[in-house]
Amino acid sequence: MRAEIPRFTGSVEHALDDKGRLVVPARFRERLGAGFFVTIAEPDPCLALYPSVTWADFCARLDAAPIKDDRYRRMVRHIFANTEEASCDPQGRLALPGHLRAYAQIKRDVVSIGSLTRVEIWAKEHYKDRPGDADDFGKFVAELGLY
Repeated sequence: MRAEIPRFTGSVEHALDDKGRLVVPARFRERLGAGFFVTIAEPDPCLALYPSVTWADFCARLDAAPIKDDRYRRMVRHIFANTEEASCDPQGRLALPGHLRAYAQIKRDVVSIGSLTRVEIWAKEHYKDRPGDADDFGKFVAELGLY
């Protein structure tokens, strides 16, 4: 039986401390579990936190990909070279590795957002919470069959 995939919603604005640590909001931390994964979120310039069960599902889908050519191998190398197993310390802080902070251009102020099956960590100045043209957004939601 497959474990249930946690869902993440909401957003929190906060800041890294002087040592590059992020206090993961309690509501996200609870669903992430004791051990999780932090990685890049290509093509977006942000980081993603995945619970272990969600990361395992992602890896299984990646492993089952029908194409395993040079592009596949380069993509896998890129993603996994920029992925770390992680956990929060007893104060709920996550030490974000420097190379991952650099990828997401995170200096201090961040926005953590629930994004369905993961938590995204954005540099505050790069995060846009608006979907763009409201008309196009409405059409896309309808195309997906959500309304």
